[in-house]
Amino acid sequence: MAVIRLVLLLALTGLLAWAAWFYLAQPAGPGQHVAAYTPPATEQPITPIPDALDLDPRLVELGRRLFHDKRLSRDDTVSCASCHDLKLAGVDALPVAVGVRNQLGTLNSPTVLNSAFNFRQFWDGRAATLEEQAEGPVHNPIEMDTNWQDVIRKLARDPEYVQQFKAIWPDGIKPEHLQIAIAEFQRSLITPGAPFDLYLKGEIQALDADARRGWDLFRNFGCIACHQGVNIGGNMYANLGVMGDYFADRGKPPEKSDMGRFNVTGREEDRYSFKVPTLRNVARTHPYFHDGSVKDLKQAVEAMARYQLGIEISVTDRDAMVAFLTSLNGRLPAAAQ
Repeated sequence: MAVIRLVLLLALTGLLAWAAWFYLAQPAGPGQHVAAYTPPATEQPITPIPDALDLDPRLVELGRRLFHDKRLSRDDTVSCASCHDLKLAGVDALPVAVGVRNQLGTLNSPTVLNSAFNFRQFWDGRAATLEEQAEGPVHNPIEMDTNWQDVIRKLARDPEYVQQFKAIWPDGIKPEHLQIAIAEFQRSLITPGAPFDLYLKGEIQALDADARRGWDLFRNFGCIACHQGVNIGGNMYANLGVMGDYFADRGKPPEKSDMGRFNVTGREEDRYSFKVPTLRNVARTHPYFHDGSVKDLKQAVEAMARYQLGIEISVTDRDAMVAFLTSLNGRLPAAAQ
């Protein structure tokens, strides 16, 4: 008899567990907030941005000057900030970047905000560090079209720069020092205090009902499979067009810039693969995708649902997702004020 009771108890426990899983896995209906399972803070797939990073203030200030200095380009017309305007959340609000002599680039400028948390840099991940990334635009013939030696000759005529560099490095202005300073400044560009971060810390009312429902949908639809970690992205690669032909529907055949990671590795499986972009401040960083072809956030949510998830998202669900994504807007750094 005791054995029978034990078997029945185990069966009932399993049935209740299945029922709970089935309920929690269902997408939320209009106006409904799903009581989805929330793991302990140590197991959260997304963690809040820290309030500050341990950085060298001398390097940050030097990097800030360099980031905004147009002398880093051949004709003194383009700075890092030209394509990564901090007042525009670290982007230029253009489909593709514009370089020296008004040359058009081939890719949308990703935000530099929170770039410290990316596992690689550039859409195709070709730079392993922010220091390595810092030299890319300088040498790119479309972007800045110059080299460190020419840049150094110009900066060496500026007594203030000479003094700043020597205060940190006795050997003065060197290419590697330029890269270190720019990278340190970029690491300072974090955006803590987003409503969603406050929610993760226990302030439930930091998100309204629409944003909470959007967060449920974000998990239940599977968006979190690619967009997770402190940067809600930026820590893996993913192919664009898993569930549909994005490029055929775009109306323009794929070009070299559309090949993504393939341009770095030459491996067929990396064709159309890109570093998953951060969703931090995404409501501020239009237009979207690597080609800048999607103008607003509602269209971006619809496109991602179609091409990555294989669903046609309802207007109600889309708007809830946008509400959640808007809650990822953090406090802009002092350099953007």
